[in-house]
Amino acid sequence: MHDDSLPLHTQEPEGRSRRDVLRTAGVTGAGLGLGLGALGSGTAHAVPSADEHLPQSAAPARQGATMIGVPFERRSTVRVGIIGLGNRGGSMIDLFLAVPGVRVVAVCDPVKDKAERAAAKVTAAGRPAPATYTKGDHDFENLCKRGDVDFVYAATPWDWHFEMAKTAMLNGKHVGVECPIALQLDQLWELVNLSERTRRHCMQLENCCYGRNEMRVLRMAHGGKFGQLLHGAGAYNHDLRGLMFDPDYYEGPWRRLWHTRLRGDLYPNHGFGPVANYMDVNRGDRVTHISSFGTPSLGLAEYRAAHMPADDPSWKESYIESDRTISLVQTAKGRVIRLEHDVSTPHPYSRINQLGGTKGVFEDYPERIYLEPDHKDDAWGDFSTYADWDHWLWKEHADPPGGHGGMDYIMIYRLMQTMRLGLVPDFDVYDAATWTAPVPLSHLSIKAKGAPQPIPDFTRGRWRERRGGVDSEKPPEE
Repeated sequence: MHDDSLPLHTQEPEGRSRRDVLRTAGVTGAGLGLGLGALGSGTAHAVPSADEHLPQSAAPARQGATMIGVPFERRSTVRVGIIGLGNRGGSMIDLFLAVPGVRVVAVCDPVKDKAERAAAKVTAAGRPAPATYTKGDHDFENLCKRGDVDFVYAATPWDWHFEMAKTAMLNGKHVGVECPIALQLDQLWELVNLSERTRRHCMQLENCCYGRNEMRVLRMAHGGKFGQLLHGAGAYNHDLRGLMFDPDYYEGPWRRLWHTRLRGDLYPNHGFGPVANYMDVNRGDRVTHISSFGTPSLGLAEYRAAHMPADDPSWKESYIESDRTISLVQTAKGRVIRLEHDVSTPHPYSRINQLGGTKGVFEDYPERIYLEPDHKDDAWGDFSTYADWDHWLWKEHADPPGGHGGMDYIMIYRLMQTMRLGLVPDFDVYDAATWTAPVPLSHLSIKAKGAPQPIPDFTRGRWRERRGGVDSEKPPEE
């Protein structure tokens, strides 16, 4: 699984498309860290180095009350605005349309035909035609200003996530963003502060938390099947070399260019989110620091040498991103979480998804389990025999529509349900910031030869309180 959304696209004053700009000016400036968002506006300024956003031991002053435990406003219909209609956003709109009590009222993508295709899906489903926003990279701001939008969903390149989440909240909208929600520590703190100040929820839409296996393991962990929890592991090991050099899959080289900027874990959320849930991170435990190590950066350069013509713009790029990063994260209770990231070398897809405790261990890819007293003689057991532990969402939706094994639909269904019924969301801005913090911090740790980097307590001390999360009870529908 990966963030396969296509970037927003605009026309430069001289008539060049944003795709052209990304392929030329973007790649020549890759080693200097040019910001792709800046290129869209015709003004180039540097992406701030991770070194300029060092972690701080003291949290900034709170600007509003906590958003922990704050329910959505109850509503009979959730009105959704979607920003970014490439691979990811263009497919997710189908799931919003499949969930009862949801109306897609506005869509945005500067590539006009993408917006028109999305609007056609809405009308084909028998719903009123949505408003379309196609006038440049910043037309999403006008979508966020609408008075008839309750929730903004952003599925765009990573460079835009922070700005879009911020704009949505400042305009009174709840917002959900694809991974990662931001790329700098100061941005994560700003989203926390904005969520508290505006009283709007800001969520990292981490779909892997809603996978069938992940939700089953979560319930088993909470049911004591693993005993006292000790360790876990998660990853995003996914060979993306072909896609990152495909000029049509990712419009422009935006994702590949991040390999010229940072050395750490660029995409920790898919592995970190589920394990954080197992261990009740921000709900009784918290992550305190991270130590990261990275291999040399060789994979993309070797792939380029084997597959790209000599005149391809990618030859101007210098890759620094570690082919594989391995991070160890410590929690306040002394547990250890291992995170891995590798999209640059040959490797079968794996998120690892491991959990171990005093009574046994589960590992995914392939799924296998060993628990005492159920198993013996060091022989793995059959995980399917624990189907009774499935979350109620998977029992109710045994064959959900959509990709990624149905977890996308389960995530959207549950989020929209909490909004319709006025419930507390399963995760919040504190989880979003925590799950994304390894992006800048792993980079800093690798540069410091593995030195531990403190992970901020985004809850400002509220992590000690036990509270609900993804392991939810089925609510009564009214």
